[in-house]
Amino acid sequence: MRATEPGAIAPHASEDHAEADRLMTICNSCRYCEGLCAVFPAMEMRRAFADGDLDYLANLCHGCGACFYDCQFSPPHEFNVNVPLVLARVRARSYASYAWPRAFRAVFARNGLAVVLCLALSVAAFLMGFALLVDPAALFGIHAGPGGFYEVMPHSVMVVLFGGAFLYALLALAFSARRFWCDIGEKERALGNPPSLRQAIRDALGLRYLEGGGVGCMNEEERPTDRRRFYHHLTFYGFLACFAATSVATLYHYVLEREAPYPVYDLPVILGMLGGLGLTFGPAGLLVARWRREPVIADDERFGMDVAFIAMLLLSGATGLALLALRATSLMGLALALHLAVVFALFITLPYGKFVHGIYRFLALLRYARERRILNRHA
Repeated sequence: MRATEPGAIAPHASEDHAEADRLMTICNSCRYCEGLCAVFPAMEMRRAFADGDLDYLANLCHGCGACFYDCQFSPPHEFNVNVPLVLARVRARSYASYAWPRAFRAVFARNGLAVVLCLALSVAAFLMGFALLVDPAALFGIHAGPGGFYEVMPHSVMVVLFGGAFLYALLALAFSARRFWCDIGEKERALGNPPSLRQAIRDALGLRYLEGGGVGCMNEEERPTDRRRFYHHLTFYGFLACFAATSVATLYHYVLEREAPYPVYDLPVILGMLGGLGLTFGPAGLLVARWRREPVIADDERFGMDVAFIAMLLLSGATGLALLALRATSLMGLALALHLAVVFALFITLPYGKFVHGIYRFLALLRYARERRILNRHA
């Protein structure tokens, strides 16, 4: 754990970091909210806050809003303590700060517009490509048996396009995560600490800190609920189910030599259906929750980024379900083009949108687990 002495901190990189430093100093003196989530116990391990510390605390925050309503110094008090809003702004800045390549940092400034443009270009490219390169008889034909998808778009083309996009996204996310991990004061070898890793995985899978200290999230009203947490679970596990469906289908294709589409009772289809439902209803609920979010704790400057990512997930799930419903009809070709276009745009924009919050939040949880273990060891 890094010990930072007062007076040894370099000037902050932004006004948001400076404001977060002010708030953490006040909160460190009060400590009333230390039981609500991991942010405040992690804060108490520090006497001063460098930008890396503040980025760590901001990504450790799950934005439940409980501390705002519990705080005796929140607006209209003259101390103006609004931890959820300020940490949300610092968190959003961290997405751009650690982006790789650095030239793409600017994408975060107009992220909503960038995602919409990328989606529009992808849809146009796939529809035009299918219209120009695929025989109309194949495009509007009925392909119900194995290999039907590949009569419209060859498997090799799918592998090159989507494999390349996915590998690029993984590379960009890995470099960004490495920069974040090192900047918050950790070494690369610490990523492999088994006990801390297990604890971080449990906290992430259960969305442990999205419960406001056990009473639920603050949404559109002061009464806490768990709806936002529930929608997050639907979205997260829906995404995992879709990834599992793709992985199983890949094994089917290369190991068992079975070609898609598969029967509705087969594992890839079942996983894909569950994932599509999760990615449809989960993001829909999150959109409603984001729209009703208490304005005083909502980072409205990043509204476009939040909505764009959630909408992309919803479209991925909805177009996947539409493809499943239409795959034995003459509309399968168009449904396939639309679904592939949405998924391709999602892959390309993953490292430059709200998706990175899941990566950084997990790393913040991992560091917190390590800090707690070190603290308990020396207690």
